Amino acid sequence: MTVSEGPIVVSHLFNVSKATLWKAITNLEDMQQWFFENIPAFKPKLGFKTQFDVSSEDRVFPHVWEITEVKPLEKIVYNWTYETYKGNSFVTFELSEKDNQTMLTLTTTVTEDFPDDIPEFKRESCIGGWNYFIKERLAKYLNS
Repeated sequence: MTVSEGPIVVSHLFNVSKATLWKAITNLEDMQQWFFENIPAFKPKLGFKTQFDVSSEDRVFPHVWEITEVKPLEKIVYNWTYETYKGNSFVTFELSEKDNQTMLTLTTTVTEDFPDDIPEFKRESCIGGWNYFIKERLAKYLNS
């Protein structure tokens, strides 16, 4: 993922209220069900920071998230980095109502290039990951 490639945007329309979707993306216990089960702590508050590891094949990715913007029931932005890898990004979750449903638009904006020799940092991997988490995992969680 590089700055020059532009943002990655994934949208999905959920058949739930804004409040239900907001809870699913900001409440630790909900997030552990559909996102990463090992998130140790999470609070939708400006400046909140959390760290946890995610393993993929023979690599460990030490995730570092810091909340940089919160508008309850509307938008939350994370600064998303990896402790042992170069690169910097911001991930924005935005909610909007549409005919008694809620649209989630997720945007990943890279502000410093990630290593191009690691498959997990390729643009296609990021797009595939967000489609999996939003359109499969979160959708299934909210429909259960």
